[in-house]
Amino acid sequence: MKEEFKIYNTISGQKEVFKPITPSHVGMYVCGPTVYSNAHLGNCRTYVSFDILFRYLLHQGYKVRYVRNITDAGHLEGDQDEGDDKFAKKAKLEQLEPMEIVQKYTIDFHTVLQMFNTLPPSIEPTATGHIVEQIEMTKKIIEKGYAYEKNGSIYFDVNRYSEENNYTELSNRNLDDLLNNTRELGGQEEKKGRLDFALWIKAKPEHIMHWPSPWGEGFPGWHIECSAMSSKYLGNEFDIHGGGMDLIPTHHTNEIAQNIACHHTTPAHYWVHTNMLTVNGQKMSKSQGNSFLPGELFEGKHALLDKGYSPMSIRFFMLQAHYRSTLDFSNEALSAAEKGFQRLMSAMDLLEKIDTGDTTTFNLEAWRKKCFDSMNDDLNTPILLANLFDAVRFINSANDGKECITAADLEVFKKEMKVFVFDILGLMSEHTQNEDKLDIAMQILLQIREEAKLRKDYETSDKIRKRLEASGFIIKDGKEGTVWSRD
Repeated sequence: MKEEFKIYNTISGQKEVFKPITPSHVGMYVCGPTVYSNAHLGNCRTYVSFDILFRYLLHQGYKVRYVRNITDAGHLEGDQDEGDDKFAKKAKLEQLEPMEIVQKYTIDFHTVLQMFNTLPPSIEPTATGHIVEQIEMTKKIIEKGYAYEKNGSIYFDVNRYSEENNYTELSNRNLDDLLNNTRELGGQEEKKGRLDFALWIKAKPEHIMHWPSPWGEGFPGWHIECSAMSSKYLGNEFDIHGGGMDLIPTHHTNEIAQNIACHHTTPAHYWVHTNMLTVNGQKMSKSQGNSFLPGELFEGKHALLDKGYSPMSIRFFMLQAHYRSTLDFSNEALSAAEKGFQRLMSAMDLLEKIDTGDTTTFNLEAWRKKCFDSMNDDLNTPILLANLFDAVRFINSANDGKECITAADLEVFKKEMKVFVFDILGLMSEHTQNEDKLDIAMQILLQIREEAKLRKDYETSDKIRKRLEASGFIIKDGKEGTVWSRD
């Protein structure tokens, strides 16, 4: 029997006991990255948080279908319905094709998440791979009277929808206030209402990425892609929909409206959102010069950093704050997290060496219950870490001969510690990290080689391959990408 697990549901504004639609099965959709630039730390915090949820559900015995999309089309600058295409603009800047940009930054995204030891999703669909589904969903919304065509573009009619539904149920904002505070946007003259948003956008002659549709050449709006893909892989109703809290007022609000208009049901039963990052108490942003990429954090190559920090130290640091709390980066906090992580890993090593005795002076069952209680209370990782450090103190005392544990209890204790530290929290030992660092380095080299091939710079591509093979590595190119192994 699974333990009662509570999770905070944004749409109700409170913690709720998690009850999946289908017993023992969970459908979870998390909004993925827009791959036109390097993954940033805000992305990483969100995906580490949902990695913890994924891991915990798996540990609880659920069969989880975790879907996380890749946005590779339809996302315009400023998240609006007018303006430059993010991919086309970056392609011009780097003198590449838009899909080369997509490939380059998708690889970067996967590499960074691998460094943070996140499990891959069950399915990772792309927007460009589901144009047909987005067109079909748009057609259904039009048929049901919730959207209209204007000059080859299709807009969702928020006023019409609001006659029968609560458009702001997720954000809990007043619709009149929202209307009054909505600034004038480009393309507004085509829309019936100020809050209307595009399901399909007519492509201008200069727009590189476009597809045929019943309304002419164009491309999908940003919001429709997630509705179409979540419905395809998880059904019209599924258990969990997640993302950063910045997606609540627009993207997720519009997803709910699209799904209700098309399928007459809200897509997810539980809406889960992570909080933002700050740096020394200030919001992270490029304009303030306090934004840094994961690579800069690992290497310490940023004016605000005293040194670099390992991916596992940063993952540990993220777990010290609840996923719904603001996470503030500072050198002092990162340094403290690094020491805490090293202390925990040292205790895990020591656990394999401590002697056993005739009695156990540590209440294993009570400790285990407190650990699970913290996770069952909306994934409270800071409390779980506090409980794990209670165990660390016992391990150190047992090693000094001040406390003892029986052989039978020690085996149970080892198993439970590994479950919480490695399986649920997703941390890795220093030895595992070193092996992983080699894989990360190889992935970076193979990414550079792939980028050279995309530029038709075959001389550099061949040079990388030959030098790796001369160093004892086997490189194999295949349909699914390039893999490596040791000779």
